[in-house]
Amino acid sequence: MQSTLGDFASKIHAQKYALKDSSGKPIESWPDTASRVASNVLGAIGYGPRSDEVREIERLITARKFLPGGRYLYAAGRDLHQVNNCLLLRCEDSREGWAALLWQATMALMTGAGIGVDYSHVRPRGSSVHRTGGHASGPLSPMRIINELGRDVMQGGSRRSAIWAGLNWRHPDIMDFITVKDWDDKLRALKERDWTLPMEMELTNISVILDDDFFAAIESPAHPDHEHASRVYSAALSRMLKTGEPGFSVDTGENAGETLRNACTEVTSADDSDICNLGSINLGRIESRQELKSTIELATLFLLAGTVYSDVPYVKVDDVRTKNRRLGLGLMGVHDWLLQRGLPYGPNGGLGLLLEEYARCGVIADSWADALSLSRPVKTRAIAPNGTIGIIAETTTGIEPIFCTAYERTYLVGREWRTETVVDPVAESLVRRGVDPDDVEDAYSLSADVKRRLGMQAWVQQYVDHGISSTVNLPAPITDPAEVATFGETLLNFLPYLRGVTAYPNGARAGQPIKAVPLVEALRGPLVIDVNEETCVGGICGV
Repeated sequence: MQSTLGDFASKIHAQKYALKDSSGKPIESWPDTASRVASNVLGAIGYGPRSDEVREIERLITARKFLPGGRYLYAAGRDLHQVNNCLLLRCEDSREGWAALLWQATMALMTGAGIGVDYSHVRPRGSSVHRTGGHASGPLSPMRIINELGRDVMQGGSRRSAIWAGLNWRHPDIMDFITVKDWDDKLRALKERDWTLPMEMELTNISVILDDDFFAAIESPAHPDHEHASRVYSAALSRMLKTGEPGFSVDTGENAGETLRNACTEVTSADDSDICNLGSINLGRIESRQELKSTIELATLFLLAGTVYSDVPYVKVDDVRTKNRRLGLGLMGVHDWLLQRGLPYGPNGGLGLLLEEYARCGVIADSWADALSLSRPVKTRAIAPNGTIGIIAETTTGIEPIFCTAYERTYLVGREWRTETVVDPVAESLVRRGVDPDDVEDAYSLSADVKRRLGMQAWVQQYVDHGISSTVNLPAPITDPAEVATFGETLLNFLPYLRGVTAYPNGARAGQPIKAVPLVEALRGPLVIDVNEETCVGGICGV
């Protein structure tokens, strides 16, 4: 059943998800966790612990063919069982709106949910406040308040806060927003030496929100807003290629108005207090299209049950959830699946057949919802970044390629600099299974082929009705104007077909320097087979 976790996966399971005794010692094996999660969640819709459905979902989780989101693994069976993920919020332009947002964010973060907030409704800095005779401080003020709230609130009491902020490209304060993390070199140097040093907006992922008007404006020089759209795009792109932020969130066509996002941006909504509900199918362990079909059916049932089972931070969340019943069934192990078959990273006919099956999730969800007398989900598919659950699954995360198959990591111990060679556990596992090390592409090798990287995301997006949390990794910041322009032209060709994207240049944020090395060379040893799940090396959040 492939229930045995590798050393690092076992470590993460024990640290983050296994139930513990009063001394903090884990008292669950991985199969125990699978049983606890399946029986508690399915029990909410009337399935007994020994029913066929519970036993099959337990089997899928144990075999790591289906991985519920981390909140399910942690909270199912606990007194406070909030197993749904991030809240999607909007900051309204009033005293009451700011106060409500602070309360909502506190309730969400303290009960285990990350948050994403659209601040586009907040009036610009310097606007008149008629009743008090003062002047508005603009949307960056509530952003900073929420960021600092997250600094001292551990989600569910056990992990760092996950926060996203978005602002529409037309907002008068958009340039200030784009440069809000433009920390000077002195501060960056201090941050290198002291990770606890507070930096402005450092806990918040930020995105410029793009709509149909943006693309109409930037594509036509005759459009009255062409100059502004071009200026915003250029400024955001330059910062992203240098610092890793902001990203772009795209809400166009049938998705127009869905500007609210979760912390990792893959779930979208137009309704304040909507909530994520995530789980992922591991394509790296799926053996046939028929197996994928049956796994989708059971995983969809599981997530529907989660909309009934999960506690929520406050009453409005349940009202919105009942109306929309959004599911976020995702995929992981996409690159793993390709590598196992000796295929390059990119669109593939065989993978396309599996994605067609995946896209039937909406029909399957409607059938289950009707049978259970539940409202039909408005959307059903979102591909999350799969931080720690990707480690437990021992596969590649989401649609992402392996970040770096092998690298030298230089770090300071006392006054002594040390270097160790690190091998990605998925790459190591693939080589053990017979894959040629020279055939294992990663984000570093793909950084030389941005068109293929973005083309893959645009292709998969056709099968996903929410979004895909994805980061284009780059070997270094791009600052040369000609190179920035070339990247910008390439990205703009794909951007209308995406729901969101960002780039992460290696070294853009404070952290230990790494140097990519050939996998075949690294495997000659000595090495560490490990991933630091807390540093978010891929530039995306790991919730």
